[in-house]
Amino acid sequence: MTKKKILSTLKQLGYYFSTLESYVEELDENRVNIINEIELGEKAKIKKISFLGNKVFKDRKLRNVIISEEYKFWKFISGKKYLNTDLINFDKRLLKNFYLNQGFYDVKINSSFAQIMDNNTFELIFNIDANEKFYFGDLKISLPDDFQSQNYNEINVLFKKLRGEAYSINSVEKIINKIDLITTNEEFKTINAFVNEKISNDNVINLNFVIEETDRFFVERINIFGNNVTRENVIRNQLELDEGDPFNEILKNKSVNNLKKLNFFKEISTEVLDGKDKNSKIININVEEKPTGEISAGAGFGTSGSTFTFGVKENNYLGKGLNVNASATISPDDFKGLLSLSDPNYKNSDKSVYGSIQAIETDRTNNFGYKSNKTGFEIGTQFEYLDDFNLGLSTRTFYEKIETDSTASARQQKQDGDYFDNFFKVNFDYDKRNQKFRTTDGFRSFYSLDLPIISKTNTLTNSYSYKLFSELYENNLSSVSLLLKSSNSLTGDDIKLSERLSIPTSRLRGFERGKVGPKDGGDFIGGNYLAALNFQSTLPKILEDNQDIDLIFFIDAANLWGVDYDSSINDSNKIRSSVGIAVDWFTVIGPLNFSITETLSKGETDITESFRFNIGTSF
Repeated sequence: MTKKKILSTLKQLGYYFSTLESYVEELDENRVNIINEIELGEKAKIKKISFLGNKVFKDRKLRNVIISEEYKFWKFISGKKYLNTDLINFDKRLLKNFYLNQGFYDVKINSSFAQIMDNNTFELIFNIDANEKFYFGDLKISLPDDFQSQNYNEINVLFKKLRGEAYSINSVEKIINKIDLITTNEEFKTINAFVNEKISNDNVINLNFVIEETDRFFVERINIFGNNVTRENVIRNQLELDEGDPFNEILKNKSVNNLKKLNFFKEISTEVLDGKDKNSKIININVEEKPTGEISAGAGFGTSGSTFTFGVKENNYLGKGLNVNASATISPDDFKGLLSLSDPNYKNSDKSVYGSIQAIETDRTNNFGYKSNKTGFEIGTQFEYLDDFNLGLSTRTFYEKIETDSTASARQQKQDGDYFDNFFKVNFDYDKRNQKFRTTDGFRSFYSLDLPIISKTNTLTNSYSYKLFSELYENNLSSVSLLLKSSNSLTGDDIKLSERLSIPTSRLRGFERGKVGPKDGGDFIGGNYLAALNFQSTLPKILEDNQDIDLIFFIDAANLWGVDYDSSINDSNKIRSSVGIAVDWFTVIGPLNFSITETLSKGETDITESFRFNIGTSF
């Protein structure tokens, strides 16, 4: 390898300040050794990431899209803060896909380059030309003469929903996948599906999805190469094709996408070769593995106190595709420890099976009158029952010790003691969001039920949440969300203080955490019923020169009511509500969030706060 090649390879790895000296050592018998002395130097740090051109989105949003990240002194573990050529090229693809899914059909990531700054650090610059935004126009499907058009009515429904919406490459892929699924289930034919795109002058893209019937080929053999750690069955479980199946190009591509979603591999490539017979194919799949372990830590500080977190995660344990996670969270009132193991594809069933051990210590003596030590485990499964509809089943078993404060009421002190509880849980998740990041359309509906099997208090808990997303104007993010919860004893016993409901701080801003609702003496004891309704919307940019600030308007309304053990306790049915402005700001020391809130209505004993801030990060 030449000196130039060696230095180039080192730069790809982030060693931009490497030096190399070569010399020849003479040996006997007319032999020589060529010795290369390399001084690596420090890895090139990314001090700043910038985006030039018609970028449309804020820098902070684009930084969240890419993998590379700016160097911060607390990110001593992360390797993403160093210049890496392969990572930068991957970032360019991520940026392009992001823009393509936001309607920018003709986006170009023209270049990326690193500009040296002070102290041997670099500014990483991406040059983006978003061009104009495009929208879906007419969408139609062209079928072979012998295909039944009524089988594809579902596709026409999708067309109606997309017409007039911003162009999205994910939506196009979804249609192609749906066409393939329908063809496989209804027509039993081998097809080639592709899209003809026609752009009009008014930024409208008309799409014609063409299906062509092809000669029928069969998969003779599937070979997998490069998996030194990952077991072969883990890879094969993600394939949509099996040996002996009719060959289908779309299913082959879906198989590759499934493998990419595992996040085990740096590179995945396929090769299709002719088999022994004229109607057979051999598929070679080549993978290049990458490290799958993660270490994370974080800290947060704010008006609600400080929080510290630490976690270790392995996404491909023993090469079996198992996820192992260990984490700890420490705050002034709580300690939470978690160890979990999950199998995303248990016995090739497309079902996720998981188990966890948890330990939770809570000290809520001040203002709430008790503290709790809780340990236990949970096992469960989750799987897609229908399109976009997931079903989860689990069982939880916990031992808990509750100690009440000497100043607590007599009724509260009766809850001193040990508890052994076993619950069966079922949840339904219906997710119709257009995308999980920066959602602009769709909704998510979630319901869960906790049913007591063995319990001293026999508490039944219901929870339902719904969130609707909308883009009211260009680059706006708006949402309306609803939360309903109930917690009651099936036998009429007092439910535990630790199982009583409280309004989450994100659902009712302008009030101190937990200090809302029924009160027994000097202690807030929570309630049996909870309802919250929230609206929030990003505001147009005010500070044009600062792309790292989001300004958010919100309205919160909620109530917490119902006390099962004493009707004399102060239990106001008054709806609590607030309105305010929140700021999300990405600073040099981490993300900063603060809000200014005006309380519109409150209960007599509620404790309000007009200002709240939090600053913290994870690394």
